[in-house]
Amino acid sequence: MGSKILIVGGSGYLGTYMVKASIAMGHPTYVYARPITPETSPSRIESRKEIQSLGATLLQGELDEQEKLVLAIKQVDIVISTLAIPQALEQLKIIDAIKVAGNIKRFIPSDFGVDEDKATALHPFQACLDKKKIVRRAIEAAEIPHTFVASICLGGYFLNHLFPVHDKSQEITVYGTGEAKAVLALEEDVAAYTVRVANDPRTSNRMVFYRPAGAIVSQLELISLWESKTNQVAKRVHLSAEELVKLAETSPHPHNVRACIIYSIFVKGDTVNFELEENDVEIGNLYPDFKVTTTDQLLDRWLSDPPKLEYTDL
Repeated sequence: MGSKILIVGGSGYLGTYMVKASIAMGHPTYVYARPITPETSPSRIESRKEIQSLGATLLQGELDEQEKLVLAIKQVDIVISTLAIPQALEQLKIIDAIKVAGNIKRFIPSDFGVDEDKATALHPFQACLDKKKIVRRAIEAAEIPHTFVASICLGGYFLNHLFPVHDKSQEITVYGTGEAKAVLALEEDVAAYTVRVANDPRTSNRMVFYRPAGAIVSQLELISLWESKTNQVAKRVHLSAEELVKLAETSPHPHNVRACIIYSIFVKGDTVNFELEENDVEIGNLYPDFKVTTTDQLLDRWLSDPPKLEYTDL
């Protein structure tokens, strides 16, 4: 039997992939999630039914309920958080509960995006990254065994933003020059290697990055690939870097944050424009056997079955 894994936020967008990967790898899998209320979205309810049908154990509770959270943590060996960006500081409650429980062999906080220690972003996205930094420093200060996983774009999620989902005649926005490179990772791949590194002694207290050549692409390259697969000529609308900055400064929340994220990833190239440091490790070096989903394969999958989600899901 594999190590027992608790996924906090396991009924959310990325969390559902994480639960499926954990179960597929033979780990007894637990999900800590808020109790269902009349306000709970139908998609979340369906997600919970699905993960329970796969064999996950659902533990309901609020993050404020430390006693419930500690009891949940005491049942497992590993905690993985997939909480959304607005809930970043809520992870401090998970850290406190892990300290009380005293049994966790590895904690992976919810990063899975632009790395907060390597990138400098536009405000208010920088404010989001600063909150994630607070979480990282709290984990380190508490001396909790951990792995930080970052610097990726969730492929299906971002393809939903970059391309028209249903009407291929719609315009496609090119951000900046369109030449900045980004890592586009299939959600299933992100979940699979996250569960794998959570159990790997070589990744304890280290940064893990996913940068295979086959998953690194510019927006212009991606649009050309989309055109070849759909037999469509994209109606391109160019949004300059300066215009995107202006949108970030003037748009209401959360559109301002989205503009900042697009600027960071598709103008600055913040998922790839840095060198790995001594304590950093790349997935390909850890697992030469890991079968990477290439950009070409990712786009094929997305065109046949784009994820049904709202941006708030992340």
